[in-house]
Amino acid sequence: MRFKSSDVIQNEQGKALCQADCIGLCKMSISSEQSRAARGLLNWSQGKLSEAAGVARATIAEFEGGKRRPIANNLAAIRAALESAGVEFINGTGVKLRT
Repeated sequence: MRFKSSDVIQNEQGKALCQADCIGLCKMSISSEQSRAARGLLNWSQGKLSEAAGVARATIAEFEGGKRRPIANNLAAIRAALESAGVEFINGTGVKLRT
């Protein structure tokens, strides 16, 4: 996934590296519940999502367990991997498989 200069990219300490664009953030943000539900629809383990997204399995586990929110680029990679596999994020709260 490519980022625009208006997207927020954070370092590991959560410090913003470029200016925020709320609309861009909302478009790439997903909830931990959506991530779990999307994996369920695909019958994917956290390891499978980790591999598909190119992020650590611990990142997925901590996100879905409510322990922490991934940095913006990892969250975008998670979303992109799920969307590439056929998941559609709906109304900011749900998921479904594309038909």
